[in-house]
Formats: sequence, C-alpha cells, structure tokens
Amino acid sequence: MVKNINLQVLGMDCPSCTVTVEGAVCALPGVKNVKLDYKNQRLTLDLDDNGAGLDKIASTVRTLGYDVAEITKGTPPPAVGPWYQTKKGRLVLLSGVMMTLSAVLYFFRPDLSPYGFSAAALIALFPMARKAFGAARLGNAFTIETLVTVAVIGAIIINQAAEAALVVFLFAIGELLESLATAKARRSVLALATLAPKTAFVVRGDQVEEVPAGNLAIGDTVEVRPGGRIPADGTITRGTTSIDQSPVTGESIPVRKTKGDTVYAGSINADGVIRLRVEKTSEDNMIGRILKLVEEAEASQSPTARFIDRFSRYYTPGVMVVSALIIITPPLVFGAAWMPWVYKGLAILLIGCPCALVLSTPAAITSGIAAGARRGLLMKGGVALEAIGKVTTVAFDKTGTLTEGTPKVTDAQAFSGTEEQMMALAAAIEASSSHPLAKAIVDATKARKIEIPKASNSKALQGRGVEGTVDGQKIIIASPRYVAEIAMLKETQNATILELEEEGKTVAVVMQGKTVLGVIAMRDELRDDAKAAIAALKALNIGVVMLTGDNARTGRALANQLGMDVRAELMPEDKLIAIEILKESGKTAMVGDGINDAPALARADVGIAMGGGTDVALETADAALLQERVSGMPDLVRLSRATLNNIYQNITAALILKAIFFATTLMGATDLWMAILADTGATVLVTLNALRLLKFK
Repeated sequence: MVKNINLQVLGMDCPSCTVTVEGAVCALPGVKNVKLDYKNQRLTLDLDDNGAGLDKIASTVRTLGYDVAEITKGTPPPAVGPWYQTKKGRLVLLSGVMMTLSAVLYFFRPDLSPYGFSAAALIALFPMARKAFGAARLGNAFTIETLVTVAVIGAIIINQAAEAALVVFLFAIGELLESLATAKARRSVLALATLAPKTAFVVRGDQVEEVPAGNLAIGDTVEVRPGGRIPADGTITRGTTSIDQSPVTGESIPVRKTKGDTVYAGSINADGVIRLRVEKTSEDNMIGRILKLVEEAEASQSPTARFIDRFSRYYTPGVMVVSALIIITPPLVFGAAWMPWVYKGLAILLIGCPCALVLSTPAAITSGIAAGARRGLLMKGGVALEAIGKVTTVAFDKTGTLTEGTPKVTDAQAFSGTEEQMMALAAAIEASSSHPLAKAIVDATKARKIEIPKASNSKALQGRGVEGTVDGQKIIIASPRYVAEIAMLKETQNATILELEEEGKTVAVVMQGKTVLGVIAMRDELRDDAKAAIAALKALNIGVVMLTGDNARTGRALANQLGMDVRAELMPEDKLIAIEILKESGKTAMVGDGINDAPALARADVGIAMGGGTDVALETADAALLQERVSGMPDLVRLSRATLNNIYQNITAALILKAIFFATTLMGATDLWMAILADTGATVLVTLNALRLLKFK
C-alpha cells in the first residue's frame, strides 16, 4: 500500500535547498514521486509500507538542518514573522554583532583580533557547515554550503580571518534577502485566502443568523448585504445587484447579477441585498481552488528550471575542481608562491556559488504565476507559463469563447402588421420553451416592454419549429425551409431571409394562420472584446484561427468580423486533426470552454480554458481565463514573454558577473569579500528583477 505524505520543511526557502533535500529523500527506500515546493516550504512524496518510515524521512531532513512537521487537514500555513525573528535573520544579526566586536577588538588588541574574527566566522558558519556535512553524510558532498564552508575555513587557515568573517556575513545577508523575496511572492498569492469573510448571514426560516463562514454547508441560504463580501460560491436565489469580482478574477468592471447567476466567494456585493444558495464549501470554493492550483503550479518546474537544476549538479563539483587546479597548478608547474594562488582558489569557490543561477528561473516563474493569479490568468505550472510565450498559433472555439454563448435577437422585420405585434405573438408561443432561441425571443420582447399575451396548445413541430394558439389564432414560428413548404414566400421576403442568413444569423419566420407576419433573426454575438483581442494577438505575430462545429456560413460571417481564418462544421475528432495540422507549423494553443473542447485542449501544446472557474475548465486545461474575456489571451502571452525575458535577463546577469569576477580574481584584483559580494549581489539582482513581474499589468 502506498501512502501520500505531506511535510512542512521550515527553512527550505531557496531552490538550492530543494536540490539537497530532494537528493537525500530520494535515496531512501520506498520513497517515490518526491515533489518539493520551496515557495511554500513543502515536501510531498509517496511512501511504500515496506520503505523508510516517516520518522526516518523526518530525521534525514533534520540532518540537513531543517525543521520538519507533518501537514494534515486543517494545518495552518507557517507563520511568517518579522525578518529578525527568522533563523536567517538571527544569523545575520549574530554575524553583524560578532563582526563589530572583532573590529572593536582590533583597535585595542590587534594581536588578538584574528582570534576574534576567526571565532565570528566559525560561529556564524556553523549552520551552513552543519548543512554541508549533513548533505555529505547523505551522499551529496557538492552543495553551495560546501563551497562557502571550504572557502571560509581555508581563509582562516591562511590568516585571512577578517575576510572569512565578512564572507559569512555577506552570504548570510544574501540568503536572508532571497528568503524575504520568496516570502513576498508567496504572500501576494496567499492574500487571496483573506478575501472570503470570516462570518456569513445564514437564513433560517424567518431569522437571519450570523455564523462562521467555515461552517456553511452546501444548500444553505445566505444573505449578503450591500458592501459585504460573498462568503461562499453559490447561486443567487433572490435579488439583483452588481458584483465586483476584481479581487477573485481580476475583472475591473462590476458585473450585473440576478436570480440564477453564479457568484464567487470573496467578490463584493456593490448595491442590492441578495440571497444565494451555497454550492461549494470553504475548502472547494473558487479561492480555495485557485490557491491549490497555484500551489501545485509553483511546485512544478519549468523546462528551463529543470535544465538549470541538472546543470547545477555538475556545475558545483566543477567549480571545486577548477578551484583546486588554480591552487595547485601554478605552484607545482611554474614554481609560483603558494599563498597567493590558495587565496585566488578560495575566491573562485565563492564566485562559483550557483545561488543566482539556480534562483534565476524559479524566482521569475513564481512571480509570473503569482502576478497572473491575481489578475484572473491562472496557469497550472512553469511548463505552461513558458510554453504560452512561444506559441505561434492560437485556435479558438467559437461558441462561449469568441461569442457570449447565448443567442440574442439581432433583427425583427414585419411583413404584415407591426414588429410589436409580431414579437408579442412569437413570445407568447415561445414562453413555455427552454430552448435558447425561444429564450432569446422572450427576452427581446420583454426588453422592448411589449406585453406578452397568453398562449395555449403550444407544441414542437419535430425540430422544425413550434406552434400554438393565441386569441383563437394559430401561430407558427418555424424555419424558412419549413414555412416554404406550407406557405408562399414572396421574392422580397426570400431576399430578406437570405441576406440575414448570409450574416450568419438564425432566422425564424412568424406566421398567423397562412399569413407571414415577419421574421426574427438571432445570433450568438461576439464578445465585446473579441475583435480587440484578435488584433492584439496579430500584433504579437501570432496566427489565429476559429475552430467551430457550427455551419460554415455562420462561422465565416463571424470570422470575417474578426479578421481571422475559420474551419467550420468540425466534429470533436475533426478539431483534434486540425490541432495536429496546426502543430506542424509551430507551438499551438487552444482556447475553449473546457467542457466540449476537452480533447482539443488536451492535444494542443497549451490548452487554455475560457470560463469562470468551472471544475472541468480548471482541471482539463493548462491555463484558465477566469475573467471570461478573450482579451485575457494576449495578456497571457505578454505575461509569459515578460517572464521568459526576465529569466534570460537573470541568467545573463548571473553569468556575466561571474565571468567578470573570475577574470579579476585571476589577475589578483578581487578580494574574498568581493568574491562573495559578487555572488550575493547577483542573487539580489536576480531576485529584485524577478519581483518586478508582480507589478505586471
């Protein structure tokens, strides 16, 4: 039997930490599927019954210098206090105090100051040395802590105690800054958890009772007053209001909601009093699902991060080999003095620390995912985030993606009588139907404030239309093809019908007895931002194509409005073939509603679900546009490209700094403290550059 275990590893808050922990844990018997998330300090693994026990895993991680605790349901996230209360913060303060005392000692007893600096260096080095020796005992002798430990001890041996102490102090500062940056990115996402209110007003009979929001159950009726936050995902059962969804989906404009509409926990009720039926518990609501998916996304490595990870496994021992060669080759081969080259070799160890290089990619990915989540652009991992920026073609489903998903009346033209009379009779017959076209006619009639009469004997005409009786008169609403079979349509009437159909509209003919009263045209209209979004994608040099199962005429009419290619009358399997053909020319993304487009979403290089966080949308695709706006697609591309550029900038900056200081060290122009400052400076530079992505708009 395999047991899934979740552990909190306090102090594991940098990418290099995860490499060490992963190597040690993976070596234990019975351990499988190890996943580490340094952003949330979590270790997840599967453990066989016959493998190492939980105690063995915990003791192994503690050997590396970390605190471990098992995560169970309801375990709160680790509390993050002020920086000076953290282990790394205390180490910086201790190093600083010891450095200051040693410096003071230098002025009064210069002969004793080397001992003071040596003590300062060794005391502050202890936590790092413990990690280095622990990793070595578990089979990983080449870690960043090993490089620093060897360099500091070597510096003390060659009577450079003051520089050794300064090296430890600067390294500790760099680690603290890296930890604080990670915490900042984590807090930017965890802030979502505070959006849902702590209490809710539950309706029980005629009473309204305030209860903890965590106690709400599915089916409860909740009242939300103006200015209050929605306590749970649910469906409005009474009232109409405007909902500010920006805290959850990033949608800046309040959305009008009424009975039957879905609302999300954390959204703000702007004006009216509403009641809603709870559909999701606090653990499964929109906020909870977003947090879970972002947590999983941050734990997954992007292709670039995986490459850097593999590279660092060989890079670190390579640095030690190069350092050793620099120390021994000039004295042994050329007869040079030992001490200058030992000093240079130790400096190379510090310059070679891969902190900035290892951090360059995950720091940018974390910030990119966090920035997207706060703006309704949900990505399920670094793989998706990187891939989106490299797509050359985006394929869109039509219904519910480029269009609103619900047909609306676009034209009403009377051939006999008035439009109002025709609309009233049509709505009377359609009032009892739940068909989308029928609902469109009824809604349009009500919007025009036309009184709808009572109808009787309404019945469907086997897929061709519907008929009924109003005031003793037989009323038929049917397709033009069926009407042509039972009545004579004039040439002008046929011309009007043909013109409307060429525009991609569905035409219903209204008849009273044998008299043709007129036509009502309907179409699932484009989203208001669709045209601008397609234009934005083209400006980004990305090809766009519509894949729809609708008829060619409707698809062509809408595609012409958007200025994009179209492939119509496609069955689900046809969409798969179309995606495969598009992939031959480059990386392809598919944008759909996440339900009927699930196969195509899975087949594309990147599947992007358009939808307000439905389960299928969030689980099937690699990313989701929670705002239900097409403009989210170019935003995703821009965010991905900004993240990729950030990664390239980070890697380039780290390598250039190392190359510069490597050269200056060989020329004798770099001190030990400057060497570690090069690594610390690169780490800080990479971190600050990655945090810029949190301000992405």
